[in-house]
Amino acid sequence: MLDTILCIDDDPITLMLCKMVLAKASFSREIATAKNGEEALKYFDTIKINNSINKPQLIFLDLNMPVMGGWEFLDSFSTSDYSDYNNTKVIILSSTIDPEDLEKSKKYPMVIDFLSKPISKDMLEYIKNII
Repeated sequence: MLDTILCIDDDPITLMLCKMVLAKASFSREIATAKNGEEALKYFDTIKINNSINKPQLIFLDLNMPVMGGWEFLDSFSTSDYSDYNNTKVIILSSTIDPEDLEKSKKYPMVIDFLSKPISKDMLEYIKNII
């Protein structure tokens, strides 16, 4: 079981489903959420200041979001500003599996997989074996 997971998605139903599946599978003790990449970066900025907040070991990331999408988040998250989180793994959860997106995701060392929404219990079993 992981301590903390961060789900980044602009769709409240997807976030609710993610939290439900993760809780039901006892996959994580804590599930944090963010509605877009900018909100997620603010979450990490807060962790830098407040050591009582657990660093997520895993991020489920949507690509298409308003304000700041998944690619922009990954670009920012890859900078030295967030080097404290280099060991945080990212799984892209997208409703479209475009081969170009899949190829692009390989440029980011923290991205360990690219999976299709919605998250499922079977998917979590698979993830347990790759993290």
